[in-house]
Amino acid sequence: MATPRPRPQVVRLTDAAADRIKYVMANATKPVLGVRVGVKNGGCAGMTYTMEYAEEVGKADEVVEDKGVRVLIDPKAVLFLLGTEMDYKSDKMSAQFVFNNPNQTSACGCGESVQLTPGGAAAPSA
Repeated sequence: MATPRPRPQVVRLTDAAADRIKYVMANATKPVLGVRVGVKNGGCAGMTYTMEYAEEVGKADEVVEDKGVRVLIDPKAVLFLLGTEMDYKSDKMSAQFVFNNPNQTSACGCGESVQLTPGGAAAPSA
């Protein structure tokens, strides 16, 4: 019997992102298992990233364990997040999680929303 091919990790975390998730989870008002990442329709470019505390693992959640933290990927977002690197950036004016997503085809000027193509789909021609 053939050995199944290992599934690729949907999202990778930078050290900064993992450290921030650890900090956020340690300061949560109630126990949580990790954070849930997804996408939803909205914004001027079409989609926005979502993050929330995860108190339990959903039946269809994709579970990513990286650098000592657990990130749950909403099943509807998996194809949009394939190959994404999740980072955390902080400067004098802002602090935020940043998604370096190879499936992103454009973004709005304010940086709050993005246009995404499912992983493996052909990007629109210019």
